[in-house]
Amino acid sequence: MNHYSDEFLRAIPKTDLHVHLDGSLRVATLIDLAKQYKITLPSYSEEGLMDTVFKEKYADLVEYLNGFQYTVAVMQTPEALERVAYELVYDSYNEGVRYIEPRFAPQLHANKYMSVEDVLIAVNNGFLRAANEINSQDAIMQGNEPRFEYGIIGCAMRMFTGEFASYFKRFVEIHRYMPEDDLFGLSSLDLVQTLIHVRDELGLPIVGFDLAGAEEGYPAVDHKRAFDFAHKNFLKKTIHAGEAYGPDSIFQAIADCHADRIGHGTHLFDAHMGKYADEKERENYVKRLWQYIADRRINIEVCLSSNLQTMPYLKSLKDHPFGRMLENRLSVTFCTDNRLVSRTSVSNEIRQAVTHFEIPSRMLKNLIIYGFKRSFFSGTYLQKRHYVWDVIDYYDKMQNEFNPSA
Repeated sequence: MNHYSDEFLRAIPKTDLHVHLDGSLRVATLIDLAKQYKITLPSYSEEGLMDTVFKEKYADLVEYLNGFQYTVAVMQTPEALERVAYELVYDSYNEGVRYIEPRFAPQLHANKYMSVEDVLIAVNNGFLRAANEINSQDAIMQGNEPRFEYGIIGCAMRMFTGEFASYFKRFVEIHRYMPEDDLFGLSSLDLVQTLIHVRDELGLPIVGFDLAGAEEGYPAVDHKRAFDFAHKNFLKKTIHAGEAYGPDSIFQAIADCHADRIGHGTHLFDAHMGKYADEKERENYVKRLWQYIADRRINIEVCLSSNLQTMPYLKSLKDHPFGRMLENRLSVTFCTDNRLVSRTSVSNEIRQAVTHFEIPSRMLKNLIIYGFKRSFFSGTYLQKRHYVWDVIDYYDKMQNEFNPSA
């Protein structure tokens, strides 16, 4: 295996294209906001919460999602949203991340005091304030380091049903602000229309539309109208697919919903989960699918730590399909998914990857740069090209400085 120092992995410019805002709070902030808004937590110490809620390992995805009942509950005011967004920028920047695309479902934070539009504005205020502070530093102003940039991705939820509303009523105290019947009155089409309005009329860097939630029983095609609308209005698409369901979910995201990127894609190669009864047909179907993804450079947002925590059958990261993605030269990026819930960072995700897979220095550089190239950058194409070249130059500078073994 290649040796890369922790200092080098932190110094190189990185992206985080798949990071949930409500899963990436500072635990101290969660406690502070819970006290301020009188939200009940299992513990009011950082150690207690890390032992009981935000664990190193989880039994399954249900236990993994348990912590969101608390994070969402404290993110119900403009001030709380702005604070969480502001801190995420600094937490990312402080470990060398230069570009992020945080995603969240603004419907879960809207209430009788805040519309979805208000939620988006509050979150952007936090991102923008932190980014402006960072980009005012001399090294960045003088062009010696790349700027910190960000884009916002809005998430629709697959399960807009009464059952889903009841789930959140049980765990999230949003109903203290809104009547239960209004909790999830916003359809995925309503949401994407609002996202585009906020992008076009208010100028916020809304760069993408996502679909999250349980895959089985809630197919992406149910939201085809929303994704068609996003597609026709030049809003890029990323969809959680292949995380808890098979290749059919990934196919549907691409074929029916125009996905530009795939969140997780963990079951991409699992032919046994394919739709055909005949084994040979399943294998051919899956092979055509991943070859299409490779050829079209549809990026897969890989979240190693999160997958290891929510998929008990993955006994080691060596069993993760990331290795096969590398072998077949798919476009993949390192992502955290949830910095708090998975107790991770982008630097840690890269450390996990280079520890368990053979990744020479040239390949590592390509993987890092993929994140910038496949981003949904809010500026023009020429601005994005210039930014990517700034990142490449800075990466080369860091590589020469640290000189990791090839």
